[in-house]
Amino acid sequence: MTDVTVTLTSGPAGGGSIDDFELFYARRALDRFRTRLGRQGLLDLLAEDIEEGNAFLHESARTSGGRFKAGTTVLATRGLTSAAFLAWMDKAFAGDEKALLAAHPEHYVMGTDTIGARVVENIGPHVCSFYMGGWGTDELAWAADAEELLPEAEYPRKMSSNLFLADGTVVGRALIQFGDTTDGFTANLTVYFPVTCPDEVVDHHLRHYAVEFRNWIVAAAAA
Repeated sequence: MTDVTVTLTSGPAGGGSIDDFELFYARRALDRFRTRLGRQGLLDLLAEDIEEGNAFLHESARTSGGRFKAGTTVLATRGLTSAAFLAWMDKAFAGDEKALLAAHPEHYVMGTDTIGARVVENIGPHVCSFYMGGWGTDELAWAADAEELLPEAEYPRKMSSNLFLADGTVVGRALIQFGDTTDGFTANLTVYFPVTCPDEVVDHHLRHYAVEFRNWIVAAAAA
């Protein structure tokens, strides 16, 4: 089959490609659905998917015997300091669910309930509901010997968290580290999943990191 390309040559005012237009409309439609359904509506809609996704995570944790494998996404930012970004991030995680959800199409719920900080999002192809066990430097104890822990002098800002199901089963970990550069900062974003998870699950989450943190950084700069 011959490759076909379509190029916009005139019409709409302002810049942007057809891909840019499509992304704008996709985000607007998604925001409308999230707003109309609300948190409980989304949870009800995804209940069956969540049950299947959490069963996958639970079985992966069981067959891994507490062993994890890691993957890391690295982002380079210009024009914003890590301090400014993390201040925005702290504020968002303290209660701005709309800003947290907007960063990725596969964010469904981000907020707190009776157990703690709840996240409903895709882990690879699976829709999962899990909790974050704290989020800060106080949570670094488990990562003290991790190969991914970068030198304090180079990456002075570090935060980590256990990811666990409602029954307490630890199904993953996150370690994020930020180091300032002459014109911005570098973010090292590491995720850990049970070793029996398929490699594609880790790889998909590295892409997930790239999308959500890029959008959070852009939102922080705009604010």
